[in-house]
Amino acid sequence: EKKPENVIPRIQQMLGPNVQFELEWVSVYQFACRRMKSFRHGRVLFAGDAAHQVSPFGARGANSGVQDADNLGWKLKAVLDGAAPESLLDTYHAERAAAADDNIAHSTRATDFISPKSRASLRLRNAVLELARTEAFARPLVNSVRLSMPTPYRDSPLITPDEDHFDGGVAPGWPCVDGPLGEQGWLLSALGQGFVLLSFGEEAPDCALHTVVAEVEGVLAQRYDARPGTCYLIRPDQYVAARWRRFDAVKVNTALQRSLGN
Repeated sequence: EKKPENVIPRIQQMLGPNVQFELEWVSVYQFACRRMKSFRHGRVLFAGDAAHQVSPFGARGANSGVQDADNLGWKLKAVLDGAAPESLLDTYHAERAAAADDNIAHSTRATDFISPKSRASLRLRNAVLELARTEAFARPLVNSVRLSMPTPYRDSPLITPDEDHFDGGVAPGWPCVDGPLGEQGWLLSALGQGFVLLSFGEEAPDCALHTVVAEVEGVLAQRYDARPGTCYLIRPDQYVAARWRRFDAVKVNTALQRSLGN
């Protein structure tokens, strides 16, 4: 594949037979899906392509690198400010390695679908593509859409599990979804400057945290399964740390300290 007699005709087909060019370097590109065993080695923390690699489908390399920075940035600040122990930095690997594994699994699946490695895989791929023309059930087999979604931190030690009953909404460990805040704009625009308490009701509870008040009716309340008094503790990286049906200062502070690794 790297021989000039094979490469040059292909380039001429793309550029035209009369365009002059020289071969400076020719190689065969290979997909790589892998990650480091640990993203933290003492005072050195690895992020982005330095920590993990995926095949170039769904922009997972770039997006996950930004998500690494979102996850690590607030933790570094908390440690430097003395608000959290240094051990909080270990949770960077705990959360982002799981996300890297999720990306690798879906990226590997997409790679195998695009370039089947066996006759059976080829027959499956072709059958799926044919069925997807008319059958809705086959379309998710072409694209799981997971490549364009952030990974929830289901097993994170920083997340406080639900004590109250919720029928849906955004569970602890999941990234926030956006929604209108009326005259205040949009929810995600009001987050990201530290820990935030999202409260659904007419008045903000007596809380030392920055509080965003949302109406108990409308799209945002539906997306967060909110009733009057429902509140969410949201991390600086816009992940839900905990939620309750009623505000309780002690519970909020306990969940906050857990989110800081204290």
